[in-house]
Parts: sequence; C-alpha cells; structure tokens
Amino acid sequence: MGLAKEIMGRSLIDFSSSSLSPFAPTSSKLSLVRRPVMVPLQQKKRGLRVRPVVAAISEDLVKKSSSSSSFAADNEEKSTAKFTVTARLIVRNKHKEDLKETFVKQLDAITDRIGRNVVLELISTELDPKTKALKRSKRAVLKDWSKKSNIKAEKVQYSADFTLDSDFGLPGAITVSNKHQREFFLESIALEGFASGPVHFPCNSWVQSTKHHPPKRIFFSNEPYLPSETPPGLRSLRERELKDQRGDGKGVRKLSDRIYDYDIYNDLGNPDKGIDYARPILGGEKIPYPRRCRTGRESTYTDSNAESRVEKPSPMYVPRDEQFEESKQKTFSYGRLKAVLHTLVPSLKASISAENRDFSAFTDIDILYKEGLLLKVGIQDEIWRRLPLPRVVTKFQESSEGLLRYDTPKILSKDKFAWLRDDEFARQAIAGVNPVNIELLKEFPPKSNLDPETYGPLESALKEEHILGQLHGMSVQQALEEKKLFIVDYHDAYLPFLNRINALDGRNTYATRTIFFLTSEGTLKPIAIELSLPPSGPCKRTKRVVTPPVDATSNWIWQLAKSHVCSNDAGVHQLVNHWLRTHACMEPFILAAHRQMSAMHPIFKLLDPHMRYTLEINALARQSLINADGVIESCFTPGRYCMDISAAAYKNFWRFDKEGLPADLIRRGMAVPDPTQPHGLKLLLEDYPYAQDGLLIWFAIENWVRTYVNHYYPTSTMITNDTELQLWYSESVNVGHADLSDAEWWPKLETSEDLVSILTTIIWLSSAQHAALNFGQYPYGGYVPNRPPLMRRHIPEQGDPEYENFQADPQKYFLSALPSLLQATKFMAVVDTLSTHSPDEEYLGERQQRSIWSGDAEIVEAFFEFSVEIQRIEKEIEKRNSDPSLKNRCGAGVLPYELLAPSSEPGVTCRGVPNSVSI
Repeated sequence: MGLAKEIMGRSLIDFSSSSLSPFAPTSSKLSLVRRPVMVPLQQKKRGLRVRPVVAAISEDLVKKSSSSSSFAADNEEKSTAKFTVTARLIVRNKHKEDLKETFVKQLDAITDRIGRNVVLELISTELDPKTKALKRSKRAVLKDWSKKSNIKAEKVQYSADFTLDSDFGLPGAITVSNKHQREFFLESIALEGFASGPVHFPCNSWVQSTKHHPPKRIFFSNEPYLPSETPPGLRSLRERELKDQRGDGKGVRKLSDRIYDYDIYNDLGNPDKGIDYARPILGGEKIPYPRRCRTGRESTYTDSNAESRVEKPSPMYVPRDEQFEESKQKTFSYGRLKAVLHTLVPSLKASISAENRDFSAFTDIDILYKEGLLLKVGIQDEIWRRLPLPRVVTKFQESSEGLLRYDTPKILSKDKFAWLRDDEFARQAIAGVNPVNIELLKEFPPKSNLDPETYGPLESALKEEHILGQLHGMSVQQALEEKKLFIVDYHDAYLPFLNRINALDGRNTYATRTIFFLTSEGTLKPIAIELSLPPSGPCKRTKRVVTPPVDATSNWIWQLAKSHVCSNDAGVHQLVNHWLRTHACMEPFILAAHRQMSAMHPIFKLLDPHMRYTLEINALARQSLINADGVIESCFTPGRYCMDISAAAYKNFWRFDKEGLPADLIRRGMAVPDPTQPHGLKLLLEDYPYAQDGLLIWFAIENWVRTYVNHYYPTSTMITNDTELQLWYSESVNVGHADLSDAEWWPKLETSEDLVSILTTIIWLSSAQHAALNFGQYPYGGYVPNRPPLMRRHIPEQGDPEYENFQADPQKYFLSALPSLLQATKFMAVVDTLSTHSPDEEYLGERQQRSIWSGDAEIVEAFFEFSVEIQRIEKEIEKRNSDPSLKNRCGAGVLPYELLAPSSEPGVTCRGVPNSVSI
C-alpha cells in the first residue's frame, strides 16, 4: 500500500498510461491544483474518502493566472478560459470479415467523410450551477476513421479533441453516437489533457448504429461510486442506464439489444415436432428451478406455455455484450465442428451398414486415438471423398488429419490400465472430475430420505458381513467412530426416476451406493457397492450388494458394478454439480447485477470478471446440450429425464448458504471446525486434493473480498442503506430464485461479513468450483470405460437369460453394457469441447485492463496483492503434486491434481481456473 500512498492516488493508474498529460503543471505551479489525499486503507472511513477534485488546467490557463487578478475579475463573464483535451479510443477489429461486413466497413469509411461519423460528448461530474442541468461539452467527432479503415491490426486507436471551459470540472461520463451502419467494439477511452493525468473509461462493449439503437451509449469513468456518493452530474445518467438495461419485459429481443430480464425454462422442448420432444416447464410452483435470461420469442403452435426454439446454427439471444468475443467464438465453433464430424461419421456408417456398432474389443477404443474415427468405422479416404458432404467438411479432412482423431485422455497418460484399479476408482472420488459427492458415513447401514409410502420399503441391503472383512480388524462401529468409512450415495437421486429411465430404449441402470474405507496410507478403497431398483419395478430382486472380487467371475461383476457407479456419478456430476450449481444457479445473480447495479458500483466492478460469457454459454446449453434430444439426453443414463433429476436436486438439495467450500465440506462431514488449524477447518481425510487446494483458493478469495468490502463499507449502515446493492440481492433471491425465495436458509445482507460471505461464495462458484468440475471432463471421461456416461445393461445373475452369454464372453458383455460407438464418440467430442480453454481466457488473479479497471489506486494495488497470492498458491499446488507422502496425487501411475492450479495454456490441459463460467 505504501506505493499508493506515496504517489497520492496515481500509483498504478496514471503511470500505467502510455502517454502522460501534456498539460500537467510543473512543480512551480502546483499551487493551482488541488491534489488528492489518500487515507491509509486500514484506517479509511468511507465518509472521509477524498476523491481527486481535479482542476482541468492548460498551459494557456496557467499563463492567464499570472495576469492581474482585478483584470481577470472584470472580464470573468466576458471570456472564459478554454483548454483542449484529447480522447483516445481503442477499437478492436474483427479478425475475419465476410463479404457483407467488408462492404459495409468500406461504406462507413466513405460516409464518415461526409458527416455520418462517430460523435462523442463529455459530461461533467458537476451540474451547471445556473441551469442545474447536465454540464456537457461540445460534441467532438472521431478523427481518422476513414483513413484507418484498412488497418488490419487487432486494435486501432482513434482520437477526438474537445475544447472545454476551465470550470468544466472532471468528466465522469462520455456519450458515444455511432452514425455508421456497422457496430464496433469499443475497448477503452482515455482522456488526456488534465493536470492530474489521464481519465480512463474502460468500455469493453459493442456500440450499435444509431440507425438501429438511436439513444446515445453512456460510458462512465473508472471511478467507483456508491449510489449515495454519485456526483450530481451523473445521478440521472446512472438511473437511465440501469432503466435501459432492465427493459420493459415486453417484445422479442434483438441480438443487438442490451436488455437483461428473467424467464422460466420453457424452451427446452419442442412440442411442435411431436410428443416425444415435449418437455416439462422448469420454474414455477410445480417444478421449482432458477430463472434464465428472457428472449421473448413467440410460443409454440402446440403449447402456448412453451417458447418456440431457435436451432443451431442460428444464435440464441443474450445481451450483446455477453456474447462470445471472436477468439472465444472461433475456439468454440472449431470444437463444435469437430463434434459434428465425430457424430456424423458413425451416423453415416450406421446408415451404410446394418451391423452392430458396439465396441467389440478395447482395442477398438484405442484406435480412436491412434488412427482416427474414419478407419475405426471402416470409411477409407476414397469413400469419404465420395460422400455428399459440405465442402468445408471435406476441406477440413484434407487439411487436418487430427480433426477426426481424438487426443489421448490424460487418464491413460501415466498408466493405461489405471482405470481398472480399485484405488484409482476411489481416488477419483476425491481427486477426479467430481470430488464433491463423497461424504462421511455416519450410520450403518445408510438410510434413505425418500418417502416410503411413495417408494415402498427403503431399507438398505448392506449388512455388516458385507464389509467386516475389509476393515483391517475393526468392527463396523469402531470404523464409524474413528471416521474411517465414507460413502458416495446416489440412491435418493436416482430411485424416483428408475422405472421411467429403465423403460427407455437402451437404458438399464441402478441407484447406487458405494462404501469406502480409509486405509492407514491415507488412501481410500471401495469395500461394497449396493445396487437398487424400485420395489414397484418389474425385477424380482430389487437390491443387490457387490463386494470386491475373489475369482474371475466376481471380478467382471465387480467391474460392471463400478461402471454403474461411475454412470450414476457422471449423471449427478453433469446435471446437478456442474450444470445446476455453477451454471443455472449463478445466472440470476448475473441478471440482477446488470439490472440493479450501475457499472460505477464498486460491487459490480468486483463481480464483473466473474460474470463473463456465462449467459452465452448457458444459452448455448439450452440450445443444444440440455434440450430435448440434445447431447445430455442422448449421452447420459437418465435420457429424457435428465432435467427432471436436475430440478429435483434444486428443490430438495440446493442451498445457497451451503455452496461455499467450508460449509459444503462441513455439511458432507469431510471437515470439522477447528480454530487451531490455519483456516479454522480440519479435514477428516487429510489427503483430499480437491479440498486441500480448494481451501487455499477459497480463503485467498475471501481475504481479497473482505479487503474490498471493508474499503467501501466501513459500517454496516452503509450496506443496509445501499439501495442498488440491496435491490441486487433481493431480486436475485425473490425473482431469480423465486421458487425457493421463502426458504429460511437464505443469508441476510445486513453486515460487512454477510456481504463478504455472499460475494466469496459467488466468486468461488464461478471460478474455482466450476473449474474443478469442468476441465477434467475429457481428461477423465474421454476414455469411456473409465467413466461411462450411460449404461445399457444390468448385471446378470444366475438364472437370467443373459448370464450364459456373460460367462461365455465377459469382455463382450462388458463392452455391450457401455455406450455404443455413436453414443461414445458423440460424448467424447462434446466433453472435449467443454474441457477446452480458449486463447482469450482470463484466469483467477487476472482481469482486463489490470491497472485501470478501477480508479481507486489502493484497490488496484490490493488486487495486485491478490494476484501474487494466487501465484503463490499455484507454486504450493505444484509442490504438493510432487510430495510422495500425498498418495492421492503423487505416485506410480497417479495423475497429479491440477484442476485447481490457477493458470493454463489454451486447449485441453486438465488445469486452469478461469474467472467465470465461460464454457
């Protein structure tokens, strides 16, 4: 903080600018400038915070000040001193333009010369003392647009000059009118010519043509203001900008709109295609669910309550600034093309040949990584070229052999057969892609919370004799007391839906429970798996317990049981932990932030990088992932009932107050409060990589948020009196999560610690929690036998018609129980895309325009300290991954746990913590 104090407000802000003000006064003239005063961060009281009141002084004005004061007084009204400031705009070009875009760009260059140009206007933080109206500058036109129209650089700088009166004050806002035909992306504006240095306006927004959006765009400077502190000249603009972003809740949204509003999930089905494509509406009293971004599309012809669909490649509406930027879109589109081709090829083969497309041997799966999909399905190059495919597809095949060849998943990188081992099966429950379901087993046998009147007798089939021989001489009670038993329990999540799921074609599954024992080495081993079917179902035997094998037959049965567990796990991971908890439940907080908090609000500035791209990726998920007959339904066990399972979890399980990492660990019995520990928590399973690394990141985020909150809210009264903040939280709960708004567990927002807890939870979920659940999907799931997303066969028992086939060729039976070639390759292609970092990813501890995102130098410096702490955590994670005493992340054939290592290169890396839910 010392640096910020020494430089008195200009620490990392003004010195980051590429050009200093040419009008900065020399030391002999400093008496003419009221210099900003910085109060130490730890002592600062919000009411005492002194903002830099800057006299805008040019050299001409300085010379005038040496004249006779009486002369100046006599002529004060006759002539007001003028000075010039220059606005420097950074506009980001598109990398690639189609023919139409190129034509319109050239047309804009021509019309710019005759007056159809980009017009700017400065607005002072002060009101006109005489009229009490906004104090505006004269309009200035952007120079050199036509001259620079052919520049191919990614970013182009333009300028405009303003002549201001000496009493104009400090500009707090700037308006932009785009009279061209074409939108442009405005990254930032810097005003040069003020005595205190440049005034920065971070924009990062698309400016639409006034032809389509007549109102001027408003951009505020980087100076943060609480609502009560808003300078008089900005108050009406602050209110107007929020009103415009809320809209009126009517009409169909255009892709160029910037309107944020709510709706229910009534667009997942398409009843106009037939009853098989109709889906329940999620959201409302009948099926509670979070709200999503409203698009306003017309209803379907068949069902007036269902919204009509927009099918790919047509884009779904999200506010314009929420859409993917070009590099992100390019990465996503490339991944989607790979997914289309990987799905297309086996579909073509299926239409050409009637033969069964199951994997016949494990080598068939290996071929997908070594030789590619074409050879796997028997389509040679000459056949491929004769197929009536779009030119772009054949061109891609000719130019990129790897497009149809899958990358080898990381699970195979250190030990090709690791997935077969029990210790690896157990390790993935605490260090894999879904490490958030394991719980301490507190009673044996485990009990269900389902209603027995609805679901029949629910007693567990697990008995002491099933596990007693696996407890290293302990009794079951002793193992419970010493906290040696853990469970992954999917019984209640799946059982209510099993009859419907198992009635689907090609779906056969169970509701599973897996018991683990904690060994003296600190590793887990599975000691029993319970497989349950509904008592009301067609099967006579509704419960079965499988224990570790003792011979060849029981070994294959044990492998099948583990695969059913993994299939259960894959479904809950994708539908509940990943989609619901980090995507869907975050959307209302984002919508409310844009609707109720100004871009000037300090809390909006804090949350801004953690909201990037989330609305867009959620819209894309509604379009092609979670929709009727979409990827999730096609590839996961629950099929058309996938979103029913997600909605049931929201109603019965989700609680915002338990979504923070410490609260979640305590809820699952994986940690207990302990004030003697560094973070006040003691892990019961010490070598729990997700929790170990996660706690480092959680408390780094919490410390950063606490510093930030205490800086702006030294008293609780300031929090309760902050109208925008209270409206944001109230709307997030009462509108965005309306179906659960009456729950007593919602945290209150009355004190600084309340706000710290709420914000830390949101940032954790958007960054580290999402990363831990997302970027390991292909590294662990890309080899389907390790983590099958669906199962097609139950485990045969003696007397079953299939038992003889199982005994005759257990490998063939095992592979036939896994997804088919089409299902597997489709799933692999999609999770490959979802596991990919784009080149423009922003990771935890980073943000756009790092030195000027806020005009508060002390906060900018505090963020740099947060960044340094994140880098320190990364080094600590690297150290842990090479510690041989930590056997769940280091050892022969053991993958290091890097899913919470903050940084990453682009691509599928199985590491990296982006700021937001961006994929």
